[in-house]
Amino acid sequence: MKTAGLAEASATASAWKRESLSVGLVPTMGWLHQGHLSLIRRARRENARVIVSIFVNPIQFGPNEDLDRYPRDLERDAALCREAGVDMLFHPTAEEMYPEGFQSSISVGALTQTLCGRSRPAHFTGVCTVVGKLFNLLRPERAYFGQKDAQQATVIRRMAADLNMNIGIVVCPTVREEDGLAVSSRNVHLGAAERQAALCLFRALSSAQEQVAAGVRDTAVLLGGMRAIIASEPAAAADYIEIVDPETLFPVDHIEKKVLAALAVFIGKTRLIDNVLLEQ
Repeated sequence: MKTAGLAEASATASAWKRESLSVGLVPTMGWLHQGHLSLIRRARRENARVIVSIFVNPIQFGPNEDLDRYPRDLERDAALCREAGVDMLFHPTAEEMYPEGFQSSISVGALTQTLCGRSRPAHFTGVCTVVGKLFNLLRPERAYFGQKDAQQATVIRRMAADLNMNIGIVVCPTVREEDGLAVSSRNVHLGAAERQAALCLFRALSSAQEQVAAGVRDTAVLLGGMRAIIASEPAAAADYIEIVDPETLFPVDHIEKKVLAALAVFIGKTRLIDNVLLEQ
């Protein structure tokens, strides 16, 4: 496996393109877990070459967010990538990605102004800008994202379509621990008691699934149940709890087709997100 900075990674990807080798890209911020590895395995099955990018993107973090706390261990991540059969690990510096004088950005409209976008107003512009740069530099046929970051996947799919990027956006199922907690790099910040408290996210989503299976279609009823479960956990503070159309991300009052139940909850100082798709 090759570990490369910006110039070498771009040159290598271009050489693969000339050889008509399909490239799958798994963009990450590192501290890889089973969710990332599931994306890598899917990319390995579907492409001749697989690139994993590891870059903690500073422009997607707000001034009071956890950029400095975000876990990092390149040696560990590289070993996991090598074991998973990754062909190239792209690990650029911030100076390579955002050289002096950098002032461009990619902004997607209404999709970024709801859910996480309300409390993190600059987040998705930072995400789209870095992902757009990765797409330009590495020119993959396919890029792989997790359903846990459902809004991010919807926004990136819209960006790729709007800007004619001609890249397949593949969204893979959320990977969970045995007790239901969605795997996340931020779980490392949870103490033992907080780790147990964090299960309220999965309980709330599971409750909504059970109610829909029992015939409930009024989202106000579903949201009331979810909010009560989160409120019953003393360590939890909800950022948002919503049920939306998975394509437009607009709120839904009554379930007539597939909808997305999504939430963001602070467990202590750690902000966790999760979601499930609900359908009749």
